[in-house]
Amino acid sequence: MKDTDGALDEAALLRRARRGDAQAFGMLYRLHARPIYALALRLTGQAAAAEDVVQETFLKAMQAMSGFREGAPMRPWLKRMAANAAIDRLRAERRLRPLEDVFAETQDAAEAAPSAVAEALGLLARLDPEARALVWLQQMEGWTHAELAQRFGRSESWSKSILSRALQRLRSELDEEDDRHA
Repeated sequence: MKDTDGALDEAALLRRARRGDAQAFGMLYRLHARPIYALALRLTGQAAAAEDVVQETFLKAMQAMSGFREGAPMRPWLKRMAANAAIDRLRAERRLRPLEDVFAETQDAAEAAPSAVAEALGLLARLDPEARALVWLQQMEGWTHAELAQRFGRSESWSKSILSRALQRLRSELDEEDDRHA
């Protein structure tokens, strides 16, 4: 469904999807899957894992759709579910692998300057997966330390400490890069 501007009317699609309209749910999927995949990829560092997180997120969304607040934007809700699914996956694996160059697949990477994306992703890749997830969720997704602590099953001081050390490391890495190029 399109509104008067020709854009997809998310609220109308949501109403139809709640009534069991598979086509409407498919349109919601197409509208949101790519940014959800990009987030999952950033958090897991693996394309296959990110695809699994997207699938799990939309399955959960389908099951919980009746409880979704009418008129609220879906993307933040979906991003929260995806982040939770990625965190669960990271915690379950405990054998987290380093980040690979799969970020080039994301829409955000295509929109930004390639050298800036490569530099930022290269810096993030130097962090361990848990620190990388904390940095991304706090700095880019706006999660609070309380939310991070609760989700990771740790204290707020743990979240603050890990984040502080990770950001300090990133600053040091940037300073070293600047010194090499000066």
